[in-house]
Amino acid sequence: MTKRTLDDLKLLNKRVLMRADFNVPLSPEGKIEDDLRIKAAIPSIDKVLEDGGSLILMSHLGRPGGEVVPKLSLKPVAESLSKILSREVKFADDCIGADSLALSSSLAAGELLLLENLRFHKEETENDSEFAQALAAHGDIYVNDAFGTAHRKHASTYGVPEFMDTAVAGYLMESEVKYMSELVENPRIPMVVVLGGAKVSDKIPVIKNLSKLADAFLIGGGMAFTFLKALGHPVGKSLVDDNLVDTCKEILRELSKKGINYHLPTDCVAVSSVDSPELGDVCLIDELGDDKMGVDIGPMTVAEFDHVLEGAKTVIWNGPMGIFEVPYWSNGTVSIGRKLVELTKAGATTVVGGGDSASAMKQMNLSNDVSHISTGGGATLEILSGNPLPGLEMLEEKE
Repeated sequence: MTKRTLDDLKLLNKRVLMRADFNVPLSPEGKIEDDLRIKAAIPSIDKVLEDGGSLILMSHLGRPGGEVVPKLSLKPVAESLSKILSREVKFADDCIGADSLALSSSLAAGELLLLENLRFHKEETENDSEFAQALAAHGDIYVNDAFGTAHRKHASTYGVPEFMDTAVAGYLMESEVKYMSELVENPRIPMVVVLGGAKVSDKIPVIKNLSKLADAFLIGGGMAFTFLKALGHPVGKSLVDDNLVDTCKEILRELSKKGINYHLPTDCVAVSSVDSPELGDVCLIDELGDDKMGVDIGPMTVAEFDHVLEGAKTVIWNGPMGIFEVPYWSNGTVSIGRKLVELTKAGATTVVGGGDSASAMKQMNLSNDVSHISTGGGATLEILSGNPLPGLEMLEEKE
């Protein structure tokens, strides 16, 4: 980690503007379903308050599209944070404007304020300069602790530091970047990469970058069917990105040339429709009918993946093996999660790369039983792809 952090600053009587990632899942009633990202910000929050600074927190929630959407208000986050910290968390009805600026300016040392959803303004995602300057007016010091949004060139992550004299990383940002960077620069071998989820386009750069390090790739989830089609297997009505079939064929050819093992599903759970959950039938991939679609890897594939993972010293997992939210179709994802726990106990380094994989581990109550669960989905993929993080680039280098 080459960037300055909170530990490099004197915070007494300073107004600290911190970009956090409070993009938490909400129930239809507006209740927070998972407070992992809120709790992940606590060490940085505690540091500022204990050192005598006042703290102004900002975040986005969901995709309101530049409109005020009441059900995406950050007010429930303020209430949750207040309970976790056992102290008052003031709340501003907007993130810019005279009223919110008056609130942030009046904070005493040790007090904190949460600004309303940044994405209620379209200027946030457009990285609008005037909007960034208005946000910057809230603080003397800028801290980016939102690893989950560090891959975005948004006003709060990329624009604000240009208007601040001091811009550093928070503890979560520091730990995530250090962990993920060390993982891809100096992994313990053998290293196995498990990839799933729906979008094959997200994972292609990961495969290309990690092919320099990995001993094997296990590919499941919806993305597997584009690779299977590239090899001439039937895919039925399964999810396929036809624009990337040739790319997938070339990637598999390159892996073979390098002597890197890759494993695709040999069987799957097949159903007629995802709209009416059913138990489904297990069939070999080559017997998948034109009227069926794969929604989970089958038991033969689970056994094969399990065998490949045996003895791995480093495992990176990003993306579920199927539509795990439906219990009928969760076996593949559950099996991977449990295997990672087993490997962790045996001394392996096991990393779950945020997003749906992290949600699956939470659903299985296994979040604390692997080496690391990332709070970032897209940001994690960018690091695994070997790409820089714009939000990190804008922070000051250590001397």
